[in-house]
Amino acid sequence: MKNEIKAVAVYCASSTQVSKVYVEAAEQLGKLLAEHGVTLIYGGGAVGLMGAICDAVKANGGKAIGVIPSFMVKKGWLRPGLDEVIEVDTMAERKRIMAEISDAAIALPGGVGTFDELMDIVALKKLGLYLKPVVILNTQNYYQPLADLLERSVIEHFQDEKFRQVWCMVDSPAAAVETIFSEPYWSEDVIENAAL
Repeated sequence: MKNEIKAVAVYCASSTQVSKVYVEAAEQLGKLLAEHGVTLIYGGGAVGLMGAICDAVKANGGKAIGVIPSFMVKKGWLRPGLDEVIEVDTMAERKRIMAEISDAAIALPGGVGTFDELMDIVALKKLGLYLKPVVILNTQNYYQPLADLLERSVIEHFQDEKFRQVWCMVDSPAAAVETIFSEPYWSEDVIENAAL
């Protein structure tokens, strides 16, 4: 059964110094989201992978919603021309709203802000508080060290074995889009396995 995905939260970097391969993957993902009629929910930034994915969504007739803290707006970091801007007070509120209004989440390569967003949504899903697909786009094998760490947390009994099913790691934007439509929704009773 195909998931009904109308909007996806995408976590990604604002750095302008990253390799072109990451920018191209972000652009491809944005194009595919637009072609599938999926609204982009992201951090509202104008540069880096944030800018790349949003520009691609808009260039291909898609919709983009930016969720951005007020201090970032004051810094001039907001991308103009978004379909909707949700201005918030805190980074925590940004994450909460992005989770609430999304039907799935995709993490692109990024720095500590992206790691924070990804780990937050993974923790929520582990507890049964976010039941939707969580996809890690592993461009250039970027997330392999994280995958190894998460696997070790299972092997050493910090997590239940079901923790392996919380996220899906994929290698291409096309696989990321396919996965958000095909990955089964999580069960609320997963909380029974949250503590070992």
